[in-house]
Parts: sequence; C-alpha cells; structure tokens
Amino acid sequence: MARSPTLSFDRGTLILHPPPPGKAWIDYAIWDDRVERFRIPALYYRRLVEALTAEGTTLVDSAREFSPLTLVPALEMTPYPHQREALAAWIAAGRMGIVILPTGAGKTYLAQLAMQATRRSTLIVVPTLDLMHQWYAHLLAAFPDAPVGLLGGGSHDNTAVLVATYDSAAIYAEALGNKYALVVFDECHHLPSEFTRVIAEYSLAPYRLGLTATLERSDGKHTDLQALIGPEVYRTSAAALSGTVLAAHRIVHLTVKLSQSERQRYDALIDTRNRFLQDHEIRLGTLTGWQAFVKASARSRAGRSAMLAHREARAIAFGTAGKLRVLADLLAQHAGTRTLVFTDDNAMVYRVSREFLLPAITHKTAVKERHDILQRFRTGEYPVIVTSRVLNEGVDVPEASVAVVLSGTGSQREYVQRLGRILRRGEGKLALLYEVVAEATSEEQLSRRRRPSTVAKPYRQLDLLESELLAAEGGEETCYQPTC
Repeated sequence: MARSPTLSFDRGTLILHPPPPGKAWIDYAIWDDRVERFRIPALYYRRLVEALTAEGTTLVDSAREFSPLTLVPALEMTPYPHQREALAAWIAAGRMGIVILPTGAGKTYLAQLAMQATRRSTLIVVPTLDLMHQWYAHLLAAFPDAPVGLLGGGSHDNTAVLVATYDSAAIYAEALGNKYALVVFDECHHLPSEFTRVIAEYSLAPYRLGLTATLERSDGKHTDLQALIGPEVYRTSAAALSGTVLAAHRIVHLTVKLSQSERQRYDALIDTRNRFLQDHEIRLGTLTGWQAFVKASARSRAGRSAMLAHREARAIAFGTAGKLRVLADLLAQHAGTRTLVFTDDNAMVYRVSREFLLPAITHKTAVKERHDILQRFRTGEYPVIVTSRVLNEGVDVPEASVAVVLSGTGSQREYVQRLGRILRRGEGKLALLYEVVAEATSEEQLSRRRRPSTVAKPYRQLDLLESELLAAEGGEETCYQPTC
C-alpha cells in the first residue's frame, strides 16, 4: 500500500515526500539533490495544500505548528464603518490581502478584529522599536489573558502572539516560519526589501494582513506585495474620513522667494548640473534617472562637480532664510498650539532648533532623550518639536494639530505620513498642515508633481485672522471637512 505523502517544514521551505500521484504540486516543487526530496517555498503552503486537497490527495501535514488561540477582548468597541468594510473585504479575499488606511484611522484595531476573526497564533511585524512597544501595550490592554511577547530590542519571547521588528523577524525567519497562522505586516511597504522579504517567503502562514497608509514605493517593489501578502482589498483616504474618524484638516501651500544672492547662486548651480545631464542624456524625475546620474557622477571630475552643484542647489532651496521668516510667523500665529516642524535633513533641524530654541529629534537623538522630549510634548511643556524624518512613522503623537513642512515635500509617502501625525481626532480639533516651498526651484517642481491639481500661491505676512488667512493670498487651501 502506497504511503501518503508527508509535508514537513525545513528552515523556511517545505519538503514533500513521497511525491503525490497527481500533478498539482509540480508547479511549486524543486528537486533538491542534497536530501533527495522535492522542496517547495513555504510561501506556497496554502496554495499547495488546497491544490492537493482538490485532487483528492490524502496529505500528512507535519509542517505547521500553529494552533488555535483564545482571544477574549477586555473591552468591546463598535468598529467604524470603514473598519467593518475593510475586515469584510479581507475575509472575503480569503483572509489574505492589503488594507490601505490613513494614519489615525485605526489600523491597530482593525488588526485586532482580524485576530479575533481568525483565532490562530499571530505574528505582528513592525518597522521600529517604538511601534513594537505601542503594539505590545495595545495587545496587552485588548487581550489581558493572551500570551503576548516581543522579538527585538533585547527581547526574544516564544509566545502565541508575538510582536517583532522587521529586522528581528527577518533574522529569525527560518525559525518563525511555521509557528504562526496569521501574520500582520504593519507599514507593509517595508516588506519588499531584499533583507526583510524573507519574513513572508519563509512563512507558511495561510492568513496574511498588510497595513499601510502609503503602499507605493519609488523602486516599484510594492508590486511584489501581492505575491508576498495578497491583493489590495480595501483603500480609503484621509479626505474621506476627515471630520468623522479623523480630525477635520486643511492643507495650506506657501511659496517663498529666494533672495537675490540665493537666486543667482541657485541658477548657476542648476545650470552646471543640467549641462552635465544634457551631455550624458540623463533625465531626472525617476529612480532610473537618478541612479544613472549617481553612476555618471562617479566617473569624472565634471560628474563630481555636477553632483556637488545639485546638492548645494537643493540645500539652498530647502534652507533659504525666507523659510525661517515664514516659520516665525506661523509659530506666532499658532502660539501655544502643539506643532511639529519637519525638515529634510539634520542640518536644517539643528539650525531651526538653535534659532528658535526648540527641542530637536533626529536619528542621532538618544532613545531616552527622545522619549523625554515626546513626553514633554504630550503634556504641553514643549509646544513645538522640530525633526527631520524620524517622526514620519512609528511614533504616536495624537496631541499635535499643526505641522509645518519646511522641506522634503516631494515624496507622496513622506507627505502622507507627515499629514498623519496631526490627524488624530480631538474635540473640535482642526488640523493644519503648512507646506513651505521655495519658488521656481526643483523643490516646487517635486511638490507640484505630487499634487498636480493644486497651485501654490506666494507667501505674504501672516497678519490676518486664521479664517481670513486661509481664503487670502497666503496660500492655496485644500479643505477636508464636511462644512466646506
């Protein structure tokens, strides 16, 4: 009597032996001479089992080690309509897929609902230690009797519910691959990198949920997420949720002029760069074009001069003194309001910090110091924080209601993330995001490319009441609230 085929897990792959009589498994299998067995990527576990079952094959499944999980929520909350719709869409898609929600729209609670609907051992993967601890605290509060653990930051737990950083989960992907039936990928746009994608590839989890506010990547690898997680099953925007789930908000676009000396220097630098680009038939504006510029700039003295000119011109646009005058007016206009000031680089962060005597957070800020600054911001002791990119995601700052973006406005993801820092609901809250760009520079071009339907207007002194300001020459207003 023929022995039933057995499926076993081996370091991120599946071994199928002896070969089943049907053909459904062949498309997934690769022969491994080292063990004289057919080996299959763990990623295909669900499809393989479903295909063998459809053919009537009796399979001995020794691969999976995940088990049922009892989850009793400490507090029953009524989901928002968009959370119910997203959960239903995810379940209808076979509990595999990606949900795109703006920051503050309840992605963590949606994941909790998915866990309650699935009731199997769950791995939650997050990009930062801050987010790891936020998820851990939320899950402990939501499911006080559930075995919740951490992987990362010095912790290495072995629990049925595990919150891990992408880096730690990638390092231990071979060991984690068969222990969790559901994997939640928070900020899932991080997953497709060469290092972290193994978390999905080495996992046989039949249920997968990707969460993000900004799916698209500049390198185009977000298209890999369909194979790694599943299709996009639900998407909504900050505009659609404004005034209900999220705070009502306005976006004000301001342009400032370079000084005469800045303009002359900027134009000369751009001319140097553009002559080099034209001679080498390179067009910027895409990742491929930028990569070609980087390669070409390393091959000659002229190329090096062109790259240095590009960087200096960028620094002039991002750091023009006119922006500091705008910032002074905005801080005066919103005195006492908790405000986040974003810049593109650390040099501008420290410049703003010195000139305005503001606490600063960069990637160089020690963990304890950053925690202290954020805590004082939450209590109102520090009404304003200036930062570069470290607060773009992974940090919960619900008290902020004003954001000023002084530079770094070209990326759609970065823009959405920074807007999300101020969209947490509050009683009567109106969130304001000011985007300040240098007129007639590449910075303005990038901003327009990201928001082609809006036209920024010149900045003038903010000496009006807020309601007058938003309707005046101070800036183009994009209003997202029911009363507009």
